[in-house]
Amino acid sequence: MTKLSDAQAIILSAAAQREDRNVLPLPGSLRGGAAAKVVGALLSRGLIAETTTDSQTKADAALNRIWRNDEDGHAILLHITDAGLAAIGVEPVSGDRAPMGADEAPSAEPPKDAPAEADPAPKARTPSTGTKQAKLIEMLRAEGGATIDEIVAVTGWQAHTVRGAMSGALKKKLGLTITSEKVEGRGRVYSLPRV
Repeated sequence: MTKLSDAQAIILSAAAQREDRNVLPLPGSLRGGAAAKVVGALLSRGLIAETTTDSQTKADAALNRIWRNDEDGHAILLHITDAGLAAIGVEPVSGDRAPMGADEAPSAEPPKDAPAEADPAPKARTPSTGTKQAKLIEMLRAEGGATIDEIVAVTGWQAHTVRGAMSGALKKKLGLTITSEKVEGRGRVYSLPRV
């Protein structure tokens, strides 16, 4: 089991939900030396990696989309690795997503003539087996469902990570429908339809 700080778990969870696996933008509260420390720890553990692009776009802290520039001025992006996905209990799907290529630096704004895009429907995926995500699904499908505290006790995650996994990995990525209700004596109980 990979131990992650709250900031690391939030960064990895957000990157896992992005189509391009980009770690940036970092949470608004994480800037300067704190950002460098958290990113450095994730890089050293192989949970994220740098990708050098052909773009000469300058890193800009206000836009928070490019990590840094190399000595030749090329933009360097950060992306979550398969090890990073595994650390948060998300199984990579082959061919699912790839980090941005060398010629695909993110733009600061969409082109002015670009049409507004609607949110795409969730992609159908197969739940992982033998992971914390699988345990979460099992707990939610059990008779009586599970509370956040019960899930925290089993997975070792923080409460906000459990909520993020339910809304991100389960709802958005796997397309599962999670229901909740207040149960006297237990509090809010979350559940999935049994299969």
